[in-house]
Amino acid sequence: MCKGCPLKAKAITEELCGHAFSAATVSAATVRLDEALKAFFEQPLKESYPYLILDARYERAREAGVIASQAVLVAIGVDWEGRRQVLGVELANRESHSSWREFMAGLKLRGLAGVEFVVSDDHPGLRAAIQEVLPEAVWQRCYVHFLRNALDYVRRKVDDDCLMELRWFYDRRDFAEVKRDLAQWIAKWQAKYPRLVTWVEDNIEASRRR
Repeated sequence: MCKGCPLKAKAITEELCGHAFSAATVSAATVRLDEALKAFFEQPLKESYPYLILDARYERAREAGVIASQAVLVAIGVDWEGRRQVLGVELANRESHSSWREFMAGLKLRGLAGVEFVVSDDHPGLRAAIQEVLPEAVWQRCYVHFLRNALDYVRRKVDDDCLMELRWFYDRRDFAEVKRDLAQWIAKWQAKYPRLVTWVEDNIEASRRR
């Protein structure tokens, strides 16, 4: 059945489906999938999403016959009931002010409105684009990214309690509790991890804006 089909297509479909498909079949299915995704990500946004999560990851992608690392920009809306919906996914050569600005402008053209709160990492280009396209929204630094960034300020081996206590700050709902616990955390770890403590003091406020 697969005589003449590329070995890679045959191997992948056998592994995933338990059955081999020809390269032409795989290509046709890919075209249909691309069309379905294009229609999904171009549909009007009729619902209100007061919360918007923006993130990016890098993946290997083929463009003009060349495979290279590209940024995948992602927008997730959260409605008043807490339900999440992927609103947009777009490839960009890299994360930049212009790529994020164009991505968010496209969402607004599709009807995105009423955004009150945006969560993202601290990428300068992304923050500038948020301020430009969604100036009315409050920005908060993603706490997951905050914790990942914190690892840059400690040695490879770090006390588990130090990071665990830092994670717990995210669960605090009362600002007075955060201030009290942060002061205790600083006093406990200042001598052992001075660079980390200084960085946390300078950056945690943006991750706690609710």
